[in-house]
Amino acid sequence: MLPPPGRSTDLDDVIPLPNLWEQLRPRPSPFLGDNNKAMGFVSNLDRVALQSMVHGNADSIGATCSGAAIYDPSEEVCIPISPWAYRSGARRDIFFDPARVRAAVVTCGGLCPGLNDVVRGVVGSLHVYGVPEEQVLGVRYGFRGFYSDDCPPSPLTMRDVSGIQCRGGTILGTSRGGADLDRIVDSIQDLGVNMVFVVGGNGGNAGANEIHNTCKSRGYPCAVIGVPKSIDNDILVIDKTFGFDTAVEEATKAIRAAFVEASSAYRGVGLVKLMGRSSGFIALHASIASGEVDVCLVPEQQFKLQGEGGLLSHLEKVLESKGHAVVVVAEGAGQDLLTRSGGGSGEVMRDPSGNPILADIGAFLKSEFQRNFTGGSRVDLKYIDPTYMIRAVETNPSDKMYCQVLAQGAVHGAFAGFTGITVGVVNNHAAYLPIDLVTSCTRVVDVRGKTWLRLLEANNQPSFE
Repeated sequence: MLPPPGRSTDLDDVIPLPNLWEQLRPRPSPFLGDNNKAMGFVSNLDRVALQSMVHGNADSIGATCSGAAIYDPSEEVCIPISPWAYRSGARRDIFFDPARVRAAVVTCGGLCPGLNDVVRGVVGSLHVYGVPEEQVLGVRYGFRGFYSDDCPPSPLTMRDVSGIQCRGGTILGTSRGGADLDRIVDSIQDLGVNMVFVVGGNGGNAGANEIHNTCKSRGYPCAVIGVPKSIDNDILVIDKTFGFDTAVEEATKAIRAAFVEASSAYRGVGLVKLMGRSSGFIALHASIASGEVDVCLVPEQQFKLQGEGGLLSHLEKVLESKGHAVVVVAEGAGQDLLTRSGGGSGEVMRDPSGNPILADIGAFLKSEFQRNFTGGSRVDLKYIDPTYMIRAVETNPSDKMYCQVLAQGAVHGAFAGFTGITVGVVNNHAAYLPIDLVTSCTRVVDVRGKTWLRLLEANNQPSFE
């Protein structure tokens, strides 16, 4: 069967991965005895295709980039990449003796459903390989926990992680940025750690890549593996991040409450602010899933308030036709309006992870709705911000399964001798990708794509430009 036009048939044209193959000697996998439970093994010649379809025309829906490429929204350019990735999974040959492995697990950045699931999955997979329980360390409160005198790394046993998948948050604790890279790697070497598993977002994975590069420059053979975490679903290349399905599910509950409030009032308006600094995936998917959203505002598309075709005039039309309205806004939307109106300083402030600290678009829209709809046009407004409730919940079954896939893939990747990589599902297959690729820019909603069109077809909202 021939590949579609534009698909490279050269399986050697695979995204290269950093590895320790020249520093370590291969040895047989401990799973050879039963042929990996009679299932066999993954080969280093196995490939995952990064592109599942080819656009026939430049004006086809979603045809932002042709061929194997990623879109960088900050530069508005397509960056070509190799069309194939290494497949995730257990190999026949491994590059670490399980009995001599000392692994560290750390969670970084903001909370997200699934952190505990991934921690449990990593510890369990290391145990299956035969790594002694006392040789798996939990690093407390982010990267600084590697060298903290208050909370030094401590053993993370199967007993410690039993049942934690039924809890939100992370038993390891987390923090953002501000860690000393040299002290981290000093601690890794002093502790004899030769596998590091970093569960984090763009910032956490970037930190993992710096650890990998520093270990490499020192000639210290340590497998550094990232597990991409972002409740905003803004990690490049992979299909989705863990916790995203759960976040969308919880967000739809908030939207449902807003709809009930709005539809029960005269000229009722339900306003819901959801997470999404630079990427409006949660707002978009929850809006489609709920079926009750009249307006969805995302960071990827600017909007205006006043005038014909503006948000306020459209909202009035919805109220006249339906008697009520539901508006969903991602936290990063409309920041240009806030700056112009004095709601922002104009200078972008950043948190310790380098993320922009945003002005409150939800409070701004609430104020604007109340100010502009007065007298006979007055609205009964209810404002809901479920951010921390969504971040703190237990994962749903879909995310639980996905977390296990990622955790197992991370451990398999470390034993396969890869380093400086992250694991994710691409076109429904688990694959390995270099960290510097997935952190090169932020994944955003394609407002020319099919998913955004599905929203517009469902609620008939204009562009507001």
